[in-house]
Amino acid sequence: MTASHGRRRSDRRAGRAPVRAIQPRTHWLLLATLLLTLVLGLAMQGYTQHMFNTRADQAPSTQGPSENVPTQVVNGGPVIDSAAVPARTAAPADHTIALTFDDGPDPRWTPQILSTLEANHVHATFFVVGTLVTAHPELIRRMVADGDQIGIHTFIHPNLGTIAPWHQRLELRETQLAVAGAANVTTTLMRPPYSSVNDSLDDDDWGAISNAGRQGFLTVLINQDSEDWTRPGVPAILRNSLPEGTGGEVLLMHDAGGDRSETVTALPLLIHQLQDRGFHFATVGEATGIADPMTASTGAQHWQGVGLLAALDGSAWVLQALTWLLYAAGGLSLLRAVALVYSARRHKRMRNGNWGDPVTAPVTVVVPAYNESAGIEAAVRSLLASDHPVEVVVVDDGSTDGTADLVESLRLPGVRVIRQANAGKPAALNTGIRAASNELIVMVDGDTVFQPDAIRLLVQPFADPSVGAVSGNAKVINRRGLIGRWQHIEYVVGFNLDRRLFDLAECMPTVPGAIGGFRRSALLRAGGVSDQTLAEDTDLTMTLCRHGWRVVYEERAIAWTEAPASLGALWKQRYRWCYGTLQAMWKHRGAFVQNGQAGKLGRRGLVHMLLFQVLLTLLAPVVDVLTLYGVVFVDPVYSLSVWAAFVLLQLALGWYAFRLDGEKPGPLWSLPLQQFVYRQLMYLVVIQSLFTALAGARLGWQRMERYGSLQVPGPPAPGQ
Repeated sequence: MTASHGRRRSDRRAGRAPVRAIQPRTHWLLLATLLLTLVLGLAMQGYTQHMFNTRADQAPSTQGPSENVPTQVVNGGPVIDSAAVPARTAAPADHTIALTFDDGPDPRWTPQILSTLEANHVHATFFVVGTLVTAHPELIRRMVADGDQIGIHTFIHPNLGTIAPWHQRLELRETQLAVAGAANVTTTLMRPPYSSVNDSLDDDDWGAISNAGRQGFLTVLINQDSEDWTRPGVPAILRNSLPEGTGGEVLLMHDAGGDRSETVTALPLLIHQLQDRGFHFATVGEATGIADPMTASTGAQHWQGVGLLAALDGSAWVLQALTWLLYAAGGLSLLRAVALVYSARRHKRMRNGNWGDPVTAPVTVVVPAYNESAGIEAAVRSLLASDHPVEVVVVDDGSTDGTADLVESLRLPGVRVIRQANAGKPAALNTGIRAASNELIVMVDGDTVFQPDAIRLLVQPFADPSVGAVSGNAKVINRRGLIGRWQHIEYVVGFNLDRRLFDLAECMPTVPGAIGGFRRSALLRAGGVSDQTLAEDTDLTMTLCRHGWRVVYEERAIAWTEAPASLGALWKQRYRWCYGTLQAMWKHRGAFVQNGQAGKLGRRGLVHMLLFQVLLTLLAPVVDVLTLYGVVFVDPVYSLSVWAAFVLLQLALGWYAFRLDGEKPGPLWSLPLQQFVYRQLMYLVVIQSLFTALAGARLGWQRMERYGSLQVPGPPAPGQ
């Protein structure tokens, strides 16, 4: 969430009653469990839906060595018991046709074939694919109810001879469970995809058949192929299906895997022709004398199968939901980019620096300080170097590192030091407000240095009597490291572009603690700075809006501030910013139904924050998840192209923001890298903050680590 970047100084201990920091760790376990479930569900969905081998069963393939295939199998019948020693085979009796259908069930063709069989009082054997069983379990139940037999044709239709033994077992077991879940039956019949007649077996095929035998399966090959998979036309299907003599046949046909209209048309004609020639039809089990190849599944098998079907249904739903969320994320990202660019262009044309008569009244600068000895001298000296008349009030909030002593030892004219017991940043600010000698007040963090003209430019909007507060332009000073560059990009692209939009829409939600100007009278009427949220600057700004004051943005008023230099420090800072902002949004939710300036804050500002700082951040993981899913299971080029489009959109927005802010675009080279660490950290921060808010936990103030990177007389040149 891109909240106020002035909140570092809020990160300190509370000085009143100690507040126990409650960390709701349980939610991380819940989140990890949900993430693991999501990964497993998507992996299952990807495996079943995108690794399905669609090559036709009898498509030409190269036969390998066959020295290990037993001779009695090569010369035997199409039904093979590979677990027997030695292996044995069986064939249908004379004048018996075992109709078999592969690759289904299909919601269009299978019902038509079942209706034809039922109308002609013929039973058949269907070798089903597990992924299609899970998609159409009602067709499996209909087959069983009609008296047809079920056989296993693997789960995703791989060539069993080319995959590892564990994978072979998985394919058969999961399909068996799918059948058990769909129709409460199990089967001992199995047909390997891409199998044919016995003498086409090679050593790899025999290894897979032997492995299946050890699992209790009988392998059913064929000795007659209708070749309907080639769509040769109805007459050709009939010719290919008719036996030459009177011997029994296991006839291969297909009820799925493509357009099976020719099969549907040919089937009743074939049944009548064969019956006219004295053949009768039977299932594989009946035709070969196999006793009970289908039996009722055990309770465990059935419920495991039901669970499998439910898991696949659920994962399909999740994938569909993620896809819609991806569209939502893309739409919101594009909408945000268009809105930011449009508002920034209009803001630049409208805000030409002409606020009215020049404001020359002196300003009181309030500097709340808690253990700021590393940078307080640079901060104070930069304020005194201002080209506008100022008095500086440093409020030492119970520092233990000699901050107050250091400022006093400088003996700088126009600088007052007020000491108080540690009570938190809001209390320190209120002390400074009460002590201020002037109507115009600038609040600044102790880790911030100002440009010489920053205060003069910051107070010019007060020429408009409706303006109650002014946000300045904070920039990151320690931007040399990768983490610093990423925050520099975020400040320029996120914070400052957002402020231009908020200014144009008259719904500014945050004047940053790093650089903000206020009317003292407005602050006093608002009750000063509240300590009810961790985002005291956002809370204060929203309060002023609800009191009818306009809050504007003066991008020319520049201050330089230290940013966290480690991921741990960044996490702590952003967690507090985000959580505090959520607190402030909830506290001021009533603005949504108010009129005037308050209504603009509620219906424009709060809605914008909810959509783009909360919802869009929560949707960001969808892009990552679906990108990985697409790379692994779908189309790597297409998936990476979609991801790259998101990055290019950010790069384009970044380039425009840098150009608008007078920054060199050099740091933007690190933006693609930001997608792999920084962005994930940000959405984890939002998740943590939401869980903390829902749990009702309270957080104590914490001080951010200082790095001593502030310098006098001025900051480094932009773009470093």
